[in-house]
Amino acid sequence: MLEIKHKKTHAVLVTVDCDSLEGRKMAGARLRGADLAGANLNGADLVSSDLREADLQNANLSGALLNGAYLDGANLVRADLTGADLTDAKLDHAELQDANLHKANLRYAQLRDAILCNADLSGADLSMADLRADLHDAKLMRADLRAADLSGANLRGADLQEANLTGAKLNSAQLSGANTFGMIDVQGHKVTIKRPSPLERRSKTHKMARPWWKFWAEA
Repeated sequence: MLEIKHKKTHAVLVTVDCDSLEGRKMAGARLRGADLAGANLNGADLVSSDLREADLQNANLSGALLNGAYLDGANLVRADLTGADLTDAKLDHAELQDANLHKANLRYAQLRDAILCNADLSGADLSMADLRADLHDAKLMRADLRAADLSGANLRGADLQEANLTGAKLNSAQLSGANTFGMIDVQGHKVTIKRPSPLERRSKTHKMARPWWKFWAEA
């Protein structure tokens, strides 16, 4: 028997007749503000569940079914969401720093003002998603971002190698330091200009800045 309690009041929200939440069917569960930090929810069915403001940091949600779930304001820092189905999930203002969303399905998901700094979104399906979020240093290699809304998004230092941004909205997005080599841009064209590494930039600067006495000696 497991009791899922509220993170602040400690009131019992749900009582589950089992010893583990792994693979558990809890579709539509009312778990707003639940304390599920570090919980093993691998493969759990949480379709359309209310997990707003829940504490899910370090939780194992790999392969979980979270399509249509409400996760607004949830703490998912360092959570494992590998291969999870988050289609049409609501994640506005959610904290997803360092979360693993490798190959997760976030199609049509709402992530406005979510924090995804350093999150692994490589190979994820983010098509048509609202990504007006903080994606600083996020890993977006080979991600599907077709028709996603990235207006005003912070993509500084993000790795967008081979990501597909066809039809995406990028107005006012911050892309300084982002790696866009091999990326498909909003027009459907492949970016083939490789950004020089810091070492290459330093080397180039060093070659250009010749000492003044070199010029004097050659005169």
